[in-house]
Amino acid sequence: MSSTHPPIRILVVDDHPLLREGLSGMIAGQPDMTLVAEAENGEQALQAFREHRPDITLMDVRMPMMNGIDAISAIRAEFPAARIIVLTTYKGDVQALRAIKAGAAGYLLKSMLRKELVETIRSVHAGRRRIAADIASEMAEHMADDELTARERDVLLHVAAGSANKEVAAKMGISEETVKTHMKNVLTKLGAKDRTHAVVVAVKRGIIDI
Repeated sequence: MSSTHPPIRILVVDDHPLLREGLSGMIAGQPDMTLVAEAENGEQALQAFREHRPDITLMDVRMPMMNGIDAISAIRAEFPAARIIVLTTYKGDVQALRAIKAGAAGYLLKSMLRKELVETIRSVHAGRRRIAADIASEMAEHMADDELTARERDVLLHVAAGSANKEVAAKMGISEETVKTHMKNVLTKLGAKDRTHAVVVAVKRGIIDI
């Protein structure tokens, strides 16, 4: 590491201590990187960012208190130049798109960390975007798809919880016929064969979280 180039200062955000420990070890092994802080949820991440102003933030998506995508939005609202890399177990193209729209500069699966994390950090620090190839191809594949409306997502969440159409109608204060219409639209938009298949597709793509 040249004395003219200070190390890349990194904030790690994940609710699993073992993963934070693993990331810390990987960062410690790089002469051009240093860990400045850790956080276990989005709220702590925002506070840590305010305090340490890291060069790069490694952000988990699914966390208690405030999830990763909301944390990215909150951080970028205060610090528009923040460079954030999402680390996730899930390949969902919709979730990836939400993260990118929120301001993430990188999107990496946790299964790829050993091979790709270090170069992704350097690449994003240099001002480039890095999205895992298979996620990028899935995003491209579904780019022309119609998005589910908020109502359609709500109906699907109730269905995923095991509710029949009549129960969904009662919970949402709409007619059973309207529920059926929403579900018909959901099946068409997701290319699903039936209700169960629709839930599986929606979870896989990150449209709903159960």
